[in-house]
Amino acid sequence: MTVSLATQPAHNDVGAIPSVIPNHIGGHDALAVGGRTFEKIDPATGRTICRVVRSTADDVRVAVGIAKAAQPAWAGATVVRRGEILRQIALLMRERRSAIAELVARETGKSRKDALGETDAAIEMGFFVAGEGRRFYGQTTTSAVPNKAAMVVRQPLGVAGLIIAANTPIANVAWKAFPALLCGNAAILKAAEDTPLSAWAFGVLAREAGVPDGVYTTLHGFGEEAGAPLVEHPDVAVISFTGSCEVGRWIAETAGRRLAKTCLELGGKNPLIVCDDADLQNAVTWALGSAFSNAGQRCAAGSRIIVFDAVYDRFRQMFVDAAKKLKVGTADTDDYGPVINEAQMTSMLASVERARAAGAVVLTGGHRLTGERYGNGFFVAPTIIEHVGPNDEISRTELFGPITCLYRVKDFEEAIALANDSPFGLTASIHTQNLNRAMAFIGRIQSGVASVNGGTYGSEPHLPFGGLRQSGNGWREAGTQALDVYSDLKTVYINHNPAQV
Repeated sequence: MTVSLATQPAHNDVGAIPSVIPNHIGGHDALAVGGRTFEKIDPATGRTICRVVRSTADDVRVAVGIAKAAQPAWAGATVVRRGEILRQIALLMRERRSAIAELVARETGKSRKDALGETDAAIEMGFFVAGEGRRFYGQTTTSAVPNKAAMVVRQPLGVAGLIIAANTPIANVAWKAFPALLCGNAAILKAAEDTPLSAWAFGVLAREAGVPDGVYTTLHGFGEEAGAPLVEHPDVAVISFTGSCEVGRWIAETAGRRLAKTCLELGGKNPLIVCDDADLQNAVTWALGSAFSNAGQRCAAGSRIIVFDAVYDRFRQMFVDAAKKLKVGTADTDDYGPVINEAQMTSMLASVERARAAGAVVLTGGHRLTGERYGNGFFVAPTIIEHVGPNDEISRTELFGPITCLYRVKDFEEAIALANDSPFGLTASIHTQNLNRAMAFIGRIQSGVASVNGGTYGSEPHLPFGGLRQSGNGWREAGTQALDVYSDLKTVYINHNPAQV
């Protein structure tokens, strides 16, 4: 059974942060069964914002049981009706976009401007998916047998477990929750422990929009204590996870033992190629955004900048000069904010030091930013490194911070070979004025997303996103392809007898 919040009423105002961020199970705010909580730290100051319930397997069992009981009635509603309710969530998000953005900014340390942009992207995802309630396409076809009709329709899976990352918290909720619910599943979202506020707010608005009790659940807690039991639960039909390769492999193995469906989006080490005919200023602009926007906390971050020898020295100077001018902080005039927590900051800076010890040259950055402006926040200087090998640790490990490496290549063939020499295959970009070279890149690059004269990031809600190799397991999020993750196909045959007309 859930443990109700005896001292706190149910919160409907997403602009007021509760002193304890609760779970939302079966239509009610709830403490963890064990009563434990943990601190949510502001990454911009190092100070506590609030406390958050710390769920365990006991909370997961309660949530799954309630979700399983609620799901059939939700699946029994028409998909058009489900889409209407999701549209109402999106409308409420738009109405309260400023309050949601304030939560995102507070829990991530990013500027209000960037938080508003992220919130708007989440809203657009809601509107797009809601519209698919009117386009929930199957297939009709012919049969080889007379007087027999054939069709294919979608059917829900049951209970969907959604486990998200902290980098773009409200967008990450929207990418998973909207399509999971549209397809007729009950959804249990395990929020990232570093970003509980936006996940809590989405649950508040889902309840207000009319999502039936038990159909959408928000759980808070740590991965090993709350996420793992969700993956292991036999009644969770699909797990959708965004996060590290290490955890993704464990999820694939664990859920695979019971043949549960998994959608894994596991990150990247994304190349941006600068050719000898590139518009260098444009390439620098996009390299800066790819490497450093959102503090480099993107699975689509441009962490490998591959530059033709003919323009390498010029590009390097332009890139380093531009990086040194970046402003780090939480204001709208700043270019990016802190990384999400102290452990992440310590880990990425240790990777830089190991690279330096192995012979790499740090052209700028490579350290924590300190002083009155930064206080105890987790701010990392924009960092550019050169003289690293393609097989070095820093070339093959996702750091998830404002750190990128430069590589010198002689020509297009060497650039493509280096770009593809990676455990990952998520996104990639090339800068060139040569159409033939651009088309060859599109055909030969081994990635899920390819961009010409742009950045390695910038996916849109109506297009699929995902990658190859260790970037994922083949499913795509966003776009109509997301519906394939959260539904299964049913082939239907209808035999009829014309003599009975």
